Amino acid sequence: MVPFHLAFPISDLAATRQFYESTLGCSVGRTSDRWIDFDFFGHQLSAHLTDERPADPMTNPVDGKAVPVRHFGAILNMKDWKRLAERLKKAGIDFVIEPYVRFEGEPGEQATMFFLDPSGNALEFKAFPDPSKIFATS
Repeated sequence: MVPFHLAFPISDLAATRQFYESTLGCSVGRTSDRWIDFDFFGHQLSAHLTDERPADPMTNPVDGKAVPVRHFGAILNMKDWKRLAERLKKAGIDFVIEPYVRFEGEPGEQATMFFLDPSGNALEFKAFPDPSKIFATS
């Protein structure tokens, strides 16, 4: 798979580095006094310092939960997803949506969890019991 690149706004460079490096386990790439790159599970994230405050997050109902519309994340294998969920719980992360399995028994069955980074960016991590069904519709 070809890695993607995503640039996103942050309000605190040090807190962002601590969160992505220590809490999520991402290695750090290039940095400056206004941005920092992370190896985000094989993809390149660029966190850019800004003085603008983000708008209140919009949500959409999915499986009875208020899912943040603007979010990013990664699809992990189930073992790594469970390991990350435990790591985040031990770190005291305040989940927007606690780790759980949604769409059970359906083609899109997936383990998912949502939480915010220190700047309020929503992240989702998910895993599929059968990765070949990530895009399955029936």
